Amino acid sequence: MGIIQADLFLTLDGVYQGPGGPDEDRAGGFELGGWQGAYFDDATGETIGAGIARLDALLLGRRTYDIFADYWPAHGDDDPIAVTFNAVPKFVVSRTLTDPSWAGTTVLRDVAAEVRALRDRFDAVRVIGSGELLTTLLREDLVDRLNLLLYPLVLGSGKRIFGRGAVPAAFTLAAPPRAFPKGAVSLVYERAGAPVTGVDVAQAGQQASTDAHTRGTDRTASSG
Repeated sequence: MGIIQADLFLTLDGVYQGPGGPDEDRAGGFELGGWQGAYFDDATGETIGAGIARLDALLLGRRTYDIFADYWPAHGDDDPIAVTFNAVPKFVVSRTLTDPSWAGTTVLRDVAAEVRALRDRFDAVRVIGSGELLTTLLREDLVDRLNLLLYPLVLGSGKRIFGRGAVPAAFTLAAPPRAFPKGAVSLVYERAGAPVTGVDVAQAGQQASTDAHTRGTDRTASSG
């Protein structure tokens, strides 16, 4: 069985909206698009490219799909990212799209059922951007790995991936963090069940204390 991975560019306050350019996503009156560019360097570019080279299916939300479908097919064989994106099977989740223009695209309607089935067909399904879709996938527990690039800035406004209504979930670090020359940090997390909260810790401590007391009582009884 394969895994579903999500690649996401984030600010320190969790904003993912419009990293690539000022007009990428102005929804909600967002005027701070293009914030990723100042922190781009060769090392981050190589890391992003290496991750894309390992995918064998691309899963996108409608907004990101429209941006990609307008851009990547026109870049032919001279860009390794374009080569990969144009060649692999592409899946877009949409209620309204009926005739996708990008070759190799399949439209999905039922996120829970159809996305889950992709794990049985592909080793590495990758979600890039697509924040609204990713929110749904997280809610349905369909994200096995988060590949985050965290950037050293705070925007104070914009779409956030973990906002109100996020489903509680724990993750474990799956690779050593990597810092890049201009301040971005790569973080790779894998799904790890439910969060351990303060209540859980307190209960675990109480249970450990009870167990220790029981063991001490048993030892005293046996020695007597």
